[in-house]
Amino acid sequence: MIELRTPAEIEEMRPAGRFVAEVLATLRDETKVGTNLLAIDRRAHEMIRKAGAESCYIDYHPSFGASPFGKVICTSINDAVLHGLPHDYALRDGDLVSLDFAVSVDGWVADSAVSFVVGTPRDEDLRLIETTERALDAAIAAAQVGNRIGDISAAVAQVAHGEGYSINTDFGGHGVGRIMHGDPHVPNDGKAGRGYPLRAGLVVALEPWFLATTDKLVTDPDGWTLRSADGSRGAHSEHTVAMTADGPIVLTDRSFLGVD
Repeated sequence: MIELRTPAEIEEMRPAGRFVAEVLATLRDETKVGTNLLAIDRRAHEMIRKAGAESCYIDYHPSFGASPFGKVICTSINDAVLHGLPHDYALRDGDLVSLDFAVSVDGWVADSAVSFVVGTPRDEDLRLIETTERALDAAIAAAQVGNRIGDISAAVAQVAHGEGYSINTDFGGHGVGRIMHGDPHVPNDGKAGRGYPLRAGLVVALEPWFLATTDKLVTDPDGWTLRSADGSRGAHSEHTVAMTADGPIVLTDRSFLGVD
């Protein structure tokens, strides 16, 4: 069921969005060559405890997961792009890191993701990351009352296809509110003018993610981590966005922290 939020409820969601933004900005700043993925998870867990927030991941067990996730942040590295389960791995020079984080604050959820390279970047990785970021900007710009879900999907696809990337639509954006994953599903490819009409009060997580040379995924033995089928790298950018009569509000915006 698709739920619409009142202006007052959207205001109540702001603390969750701000906290998610702060955590991701902190983790991006602290994550370096040599940082262990388990240390990233511990740091995120520490920040959750101090804020009195609640992890959306640690007990999460959807139908596609092999077991409860058991950690509080997704850490996807290089050819892993989604649902990366933190494990004992120290980051190496040039690793492409995607961090995906969702929590509940006072009963409201926010969800966001960021990709970056530690150490010496490869041009093709920077291009891939930048494409997901531009696609996210295009998705947010299309999140206007009166448009449709297909307008968001088409905006993402136009950016991706313009750079020669193919798109997997198995996983995409989704409704956000009292729970992390709700209706509607927002695929990263679609036709403009089609789908659910966008209305004031709709809150969604928009999340373009692309793989360098494929749109096929395989699942790790851990039952969670999703990797490219051909070993090419992936990147993922995501914000929680509320639609209002005055335009979209990016609840997980990090610009107030002086970061992108």
